[in-house]
Amino acid sequence: MKYQDILYTKESGVATITLNRPDKRNAFTAEMRDSLNRTIDDAAKDNKVRVLVITGTGQSFCSGADVKEMAQRAGQSGGKSSEAQNIPMGLLLHKFPKPVIAAVNGVAVGGGLDLALSCDIRIASDRARFAEVFIRRGLIPAMGGTYFLPRLVGIDRACLLIWTGDMVDAKEAERIGLVTMVVPHNELESTTRELAEKLAKGPPLAIQKAKRAIYEGLKLSLEETLEYVAPFMKELQATEDHKEGARAFVEKREPVFKGK
Repeated sequence: MKYQDILYTKESGVATITLNRPDKRNAFTAEMRDSLNRTIDDAAKDNKVRVLVITGTGQSFCSGADVKEMAQRAGQSGGKSSEAQNIPMGLLLHKFPKPVIAAVNGVAVGGGLDLALSCDIRIASDRARFAEVFIRRGLIPAMGGTYFLPRLVGIDRACLLIWTGDMVDAKEAERIGLVTMVVPHNELESTTRELAEKLAKGPPLAIQKAKRAIYEGLKLSLEETLEYVAPFMKELQATEDHKEGARAFVEKREPVFKGK
């Protein structure tokens, strides 16, 4: 299925969503949001997909909402949003059961930064730049920025970035923990692909349980966390993937995990 303003591909267990409005700096439109939500939902339900990558075309990752399009829609009456559009994207990605990697190829500001923050891992081009520009329009981050940013960079830096709307470059973003790693621009695609395929070859059931345990653990005490993961361990120990991992270790070979 083809989508307007995004590209959606699946290969070797990796689904890739590419924002494709380079002339508009990959700014969100209502149609793009709808397509994003639909493809994210499709990747979540497809058992052959083990990892999701989100990136952009051109010089920008995403510049946030298309203000011109928003103004046009505000002037129209009777417009209806689809059910998919009504799901907050940050929440959809946060609950996505599989690893999500943002390959930040350029500018990520406003809603575009919040989109990247919603992903589990952020690999940034050395040309990438980041800003929570909402404050410059008298607004606040509305797609998860106030939730994700303090958890990544700390409360004081989150306050600074959100209150000022100042731009930070890739090097500074890596230093403060906003992104996971920075690579040369021409190595972004290959580095992202290498990591995505590595994760796709891993045991999907264990990786998905680990993701749930990591995020749930942010809300729990150590004792509660240990109680939470105990049933996961019991369940995983009964899987074919666990048995394959043990056999591969004894036989000194790479395991082949099937998600069973």
